Amino acid sequence: MSGRAGGGGSGSGSRQARRPVATFWCERVLADGVARSGVRLEVGADGRLEAVTARTTPRPGDVRLGTVLPGLANAHSHAFHRALRGRTHGAGGDFWQWRETMYEVAAGLDPERYFLLARAVFAEMLVSGFTAVGEFHYLHHRPDGSRHATEHAMELALAAAAREVGIRLVLLDTLYLDGGIGVPLAPAQRAFGDGSAAAWLARWHSLRAALGSAAFGPDAPVTLGAAIHSVRAVTEPAMREALDGLPGTVPLHIHLSEQPQENADCRAAYGRTPTELLAGLGALVPRLSVVHATHLTDEDVALIGASGATVVICPTTEADLGDGIGPALRLQRAGARIALGSDQNAVIDPLLEMRGLEAGERLASGRRGRFTPAELLAAGSDNGYAALGLGRQRLAPGDLCDLVELAGDSIRTAGSLPEQLPLTATAADVRRVIVGGRVVAENGALVGAGAAGAGGPAGADGPA
Repeated sequence: MSGRAGGGGSGSGSRQARRPVATFWCERVLADGVARSGVRLEVGADGRLEAVTARTTPRPGDVRLGTVLPGLANAHSHAFHRALRGRTHGAGGDFWQWRETMYEVAAGLDPERYFLLARAVFAEMLVSGFTAVGEFHYLHHRPDGSRHATEHAMELALAAAAREVGIRLVLLDTLYLDGGIGVPLAPAQRAFGDGSAAAWLARWHSLRAALGSAAFGPDAPVTLGAAIHSVRAVTEPAMREALDGLPGTVPLHIHLSEQPQENADCRAAYGRTPTELLAGLGALVPRLSVVHATHLTDEDVALIGASGATVVICPTTEADLGDGIGPALRLQRAGARIALGSDQNAVIDPLLEMRGLEAGERLASGRRGRFTPAELLAAGSDNGYAALGLGRQRLAPGDLCDLVELAGDSIRTAGSLPEQLPLTATAADVRRVIVGGRVVAENGALVGAGAAGAGGPAGADGPA
């Protein structure tokens, strides 16, 4: 584990003329499923790793860390759903009943309240070990569907919240046109819609200009992606129009087969499953991430696997809403990448999402060790970064210097093999979080600029 970005040289070889802007010495680094000791990381002015040297000793000026993981990606989030935490359990029900309560929360948000809520949610993510988040954002307009006085006010509120906190944000601006297949938007959904795919594309390109050219490229703190809400909310022709109008390099996400009703409605309307519909549109490609993918046929699994797309599993949400256990391991074995998301943010803990991925497989199969700890870490880090268009995340030269330091000797992790920490640690074991070579959180609190005004628990005074 030694080298420099761009190849050539090693940690003990010749030095380039420029000096790193930050250096970290890690007692142990867990990457690619292997724990390596005495690792020194050198960070360039762009926040990327310039050199990674193993089996070395710390030097004066190094920030000393304990056990370090690559930065962890939350590949699917709806920040405003956090306001529902602990408020939807008493009446039972299912996803559809929960959704009605979610609409009530959405109706109470304006740009100012959205900023405050998102800032608190992103802060909770950061101190819990998430260094990047893909925000699947469809709360675009006022409750009656009219535009806010400031163009892109809700989107800019999310961007401002992420910048203030210090988390990487990939804003997945979402196309949402219908209340169901052949059903117009309900009054509670009007804030989500743009009227047509053409109008959404115009707004998306305008948002791109508003965020500026810096929002395109993985080095930026805020980048712009895109999403299609689902086959329930966007017709086949509208999806085709959106696909044709988006740049081919933009990460694209979609909810897929979260509920059996979605599959039944899609078959009734199109004679195909949602996965088959996407395949017919040519949308099943490596830049696509399908979220949930809980209720799939064998043919669906084969199509997704052959495409090289990413499947974003959200274990804590899928359990909380009673959605079911998806075929994550079969999808991986078919060729898909598996990433993880917190979705409704009822739980914000990247390590519990990793554990939940494995727990679901064990419950469904009656066997242990379905995903290896290395595969769980890849789902939480490298695969999630790729799904968000942020490149590789393996703590190698050229990677973004996004790091998570874990306590390997806490009451939860004491005695664990280092390689098995993804199955024993929780967010409570996160000591320090580094984004772009800068320490942004320590011992459960933000540090630096993000610490001011980050607020308390999201939803404590929220709109629910």
